[in-house]
Amino acid sequence: MDQVEKLELSQNILLARATHKHQESDDKQYQQLRNDMLNSTSQKFLPSMVKTSRNLDQFWQFIKSKSDNYSDRRTFIYTEFQPSFDFFEKSNVAPLDNVIKDTILKLDSTYIQTTWDKALERRLDDPQGAITLARTLIESTCKHILDELEIDYGNSPDINQLYRLVSKELNLSPSQHTEQVFKQILGGCSSIVEGLGALRNKVGDAHGQGKVNVKPSSRHAELAVNLAGTMAVFLFTTWGFKKKSLEKITQR
Repeated sequence: MDQVEKLELSQNILLARATHKHQESDDKQYQQLRNDMLNSTSQKFLPSMVKTSRNLDQFWQFIKSKSDNYSDRRTFIYTEFQPSFDFFEKSNVAPLDNVIKDTILKLDSTYIQTTWDKALERRLDDPQGAITLARTLIESTCKHILDELEIDYGNSPDINQLYRLVSKELNLSPSQHTEQVFKQILGGCSSIVEGLGALRNKVGDAHGQGKVNVKPSSRHAELAVNLAGTMAVFLFTTWGFKKKSLEKITQR
């Protein structure tokens, strides 16, 4: 169930409660939906009455003070929910976002989780910031893995250097393979990382620009964030497999 579906179901439950058409099971479902949405990256765009009403009893105390008229209550609820629908439908969060988030949530790194959440939020309204965060996500991913491998990467390595170190340790360097198809795919991964670094330097918000300003659109930001997220999942998944292999060797 995506955010729009959760929002619509929550609205329907509140409409039913406001007009005495609710069922006993609605309260439990509402609380679950509310918790899910509050834990999402876009919880700040939820209607304030959802944020403040922990259950349907609390919502009833709120809505009955607004009006005694069912029609007025329905109008009020629809009006309060509309900005949230506008936001979620505009953002159109893709299934890929959730796949990446699930992987990142497994990490012991609040910084990486926050970076991904911010990148998602800024894709539409702040493309430059989103592109910078996409590059930061890759950089943080590489450093996280190298730290766990206890490999020194110096004080200020660039993103290409970091990726070369990680790819070598995870056997992801094209030169470590003989099959042409793998060399081609892994070479493409290297190009993605290099491209994200170059894109951030060119149009991100980390550097000032000259007289001619190049401004990315939301579609450019979406591409950058999706590529960065996909690469982060690929690297973390590969590291997970290697980590398990290393643990088996040490247990022997």
